[in-house]
Amino acid sequence: MNRAPHPVTLRQLQYLAAIADLRSFRRAAEACHVSQPSLSAQVAEAERALGVRLFERDRRGVLVTRAGEALLDRIRRVLVEADDLVEAARRHADPRAGTLRLGILPTIGPYLLPAAVPALRAALPRLAVRWDEDRTAALVRKVEAGELDGAVLAAEADLDGLETAVLGEDPFLVAVPPDHPLARGEAPVRSAELRGTDVLLLDDGHCLRAQALDVCAAARARELDFRATSLSTLVQMVAGGAGLTLLPALAAGTEAPRSGLVLRPFAPPAPARTLVLAWRRRSAAEPTLREVAEVVARAAREVVGARAHPETGARSRPGSAGPRATRRRAATRRP
Repeated sequence: MNRAPHPVTLRQLQYLAAIADLRSFRRAAEACHVSQPSLSAQVAEAERALGVRLFERDRRGVLVTRAGEALLDRIRRVLVEADDLVEAARRHADPRAGTLRLGILPTIGPYLLPAAVPALRAALPRLAVRWDEDRTAALVRKVEAGELDGAVLAAEADLDGLETAVLGEDPFLVAVPPDHPLARGEAPVRSAELRGTDVLLLDDGHCLRAQALDVCAAARARELDFRATSLSTLVQMVAGGAGLTLLPALAAGTEAPRSGLVLRPFAPPAPARTLVLAWRRRSAAEPTLREVAEVVARAAREVVGARAHPETGARSRPGSAGPRATRRRAATRRP
């Protein structure tokens, strides 16, 4: 390890990362709470110390040079490690206190958080959790960049490089309006029964869409042109007679009662998504995140369990949750 004084400071690295992210010296100075002349001087000093030019300016704004692109990934990693160092020291003093920044998918948050938030408050009263709802790719990027300590995701997405703790399985149910042919069945739905049916799915970018597509492709169902931006919109379209959809059991108790949909489980082996809490490897918050995962896992089991009848094969009434079915993870891992 080099013990000579480093030619650049952490503060200078923060300035460089801010300029690269915001593409503006003025906005970077505002974000870093420093005057623009001071920031510009520190950036020039850092470029001289590194021996490369990291930025160019033109009428359109700030451009990152090729050398800058090569170095900025390393700069961000250094800053994340520095943040982890400070966080580790703080958590040694009281690992159950402070603020934890967590992300969650929009197909999970509205249904899990009403149970998870009070459970976390009761189990870890000195810990404040700040939630950020976004899609998978954005949440993974924020976790990797250190903007979030962790995120509640589906394990079927590409989470390589992240540590995970399993929160539970969330089986898919077939959701149809009461006058749909599949609403009349009593037994769990076999994939073959979906052949030729019209299916509505979420828009691109939702990992739940990729998992549902796998099921529909195997069953040779037809996806309609309309793509919803939320499960609530999807359910309302199905309730209006536009087709059928696949609804995770986690959302069934919230979405089905207000739409009058009939929910039926899949015959084994039934498709499901696996809910996980994911975080950066070697994160200083890992011990706390594992405690949080245990609390959230209990809440998830309660929510999913409340959405299912224990009698396998029983038909769900309109607006009620579907029966518990044998579960397995969706086969394909996609973002």
